[in-house]
Amino acid sequence: MPVPAHQPVGTFTPATPDRLELGEGPRLLPDGSVVLVDILTGRLLRLPQGDAGSLVELAHLPEPLGAVAPLGATGPGPGGWAAATGMAFAVLDERGQIVHSIAVAAQAGGPQRMNDAACDPAGRMWAGTMAYDATPGAGALHRWDTDGSVTRVLNGLTVPNGPVFSPDGDTLYLADSAAGTVEAFSVDPDTAELSEPRLVFRIAPEDGSPDGMTVDSDGCIWSAIWGGGQVRRYSPQGQLLETVGVPARQPTAVCLTGQHLIVTTASYGLADPGPWDGAVLRASCTATAPATPSADASLAEPRV
Repeated sequence: MPVPAHQPVGTFTPATPDRLELGEGPRLLPDGSVVLVDILTGRLLRLPQGDAGSLVELAHLPEPLGAVAPLGATGPGPGGWAAATGMAFAVLDERGQIVHSIAVAAQAGGPQRMNDAACDPAGRMWAGTMAYDATPGAGALHRWDTDGSVTRVLNGLTVPNGPVFSPDGDTLYLADSAAGTVEAFSVDPDTAELSEPRLVFRIAPEDGSPDGMTVDSDGCIWSAIWGGGQVRRYSPQGQLLETVGVPARQPTAVCLTGQHLIVTTASYGLADPGPWDGAVLRASCTATAPATPSADASLAEPRV
C-alpha cells in the first residue's frame, strides 16, 4: 500500500536563541507544549509559548537526564514526570525534584548513563544505557514496568537511541547509533517480551548515524542523522521516502506537532560549532504523530 505523502517540509529556523550541549528527547504533550532535555547538563526544558523567548527550565538535576514522559494521561501536573536519569528510572515532582528512583545495573565497560527513553501505550518506560566513552557492547535496553520492576531487555548494544513505537504499539523501533542500524521488534501485548530483531535500515558510516526518532500517524519512521545534517523518513519496511536537510551537523532527535517538524541538535564534541549547532530547530510540516504515550501513574508509587 502506498504511504501517504505530506506537504514539503519548510525552511528551518531556530525556535529560541538558546544553544544546547546535547539537546535530545523532544516530546509533544497533551496540552500542545513541547519539552526536551539537555542530557549532559541534566536539564528539562520547555519551548516557549508563541514565536519568541528562551527555553523555560522545568528541572535541573545533578546528573544526566536522558528523557522524560508525563505521568498519567493529562500531562505534567501533580503527577510530575517519569524520567531516565543517571543510571536510574525516577519520578520527578511538578517542581522537578526527584521523589524516588530505582537503579539500573551497569554492565562491564566503565562509567555509564541513561540515554534516550520513551513510554509504550501501556505506560511502561523503555530506556537505553551506554558508556560515557561509547565502549562497544556496554549498552543495554531496560524496561520499567508498571509494577515497579526493572528488566534488562537487550544486551550488547553500544549507543541505543529511540526507542519509539508504532502507532498501534505492536512494534518497537530501536537504533544503535554506533552500528548505524535501526531494528524492529514485535512486542507481546501481555508480557512486553520482544521478538527477534528485524533490520529496518542501516546508515553507512560516511553518511552519519541514526539517532533519535519518532513515528508518524502513517507508521513511518523519522530519524535524525547525527553527523549527516539530515532527517530521514522511512517506511516501516525500510524504504527511504524522504531526506530533509538540517542546518546543523549533529541532529539528535525529532518531534512532529502537526504544524512543525522540531529537531534538537548538539554542539557536543565540535571544536568549531556553527551558528545553529546546539539549536532547537523548527520548520513548517503537516505530518502528524500519534499522541505521545504517558507513563502509567502507578510508577509514581514508591516500592520498598
